[in-house]
Amino acid sequence: MAGKVYPMTLEGKEKLEKELDHLKSVKRKEVVERIKIARSFGDLSENSEYESAKDEQAFVEGRISTLENMLQHAEIIDSSNGAKDEVSLGRTVTFVELPDEEEEEYTIVGKAEADPFSGKISNESPIAQALLGKKVGDEVTIETPGGAVNIRITNID
Repeated sequence: MAGKVYPMTLEGKEKLEKELDHLKSVKRKEVVERIKIARSFGDLSENSEYESAKDEQAFVEGRISTLENMLQHAEIIDSSNGAKDEVSLGRTVTFVELPDEEEEEYTIVGKAEADPFSGKISNESPIAQALLGKKVGDEVTIETPGGAVNIRITNID
């Protein structure tokens, strides 16, 4: 059985590769050095610096493993293949909330590179699920944890 596929843009893949490289070449060495210093303090059973460094090492190694898996199963999104007038993975969607006409813009990306604070939402999110396949001018009701929101799509890039 094949592993999970992680859709992502080329930019997102490069960002994850840089993070992985940093974790392997810099962070790993820093943590090993912290462990070495903490060991020199003596009794490891009551050594909070040692425990903290070991916890950080576990986190770093876990993140490295996660990133390697995501990159191994990455599927690059090519938004130029789909219909130009339809919301799809890799496209940036501008819409206004109705009735107040407040404008918002999001790029729909795979879960691996989602960052709502940077305007990148996961294709698995309620907003993206409601927008996928829609066109400019379509009015859509998005079910969110805060209740239903009505929007109108104004642009797709």
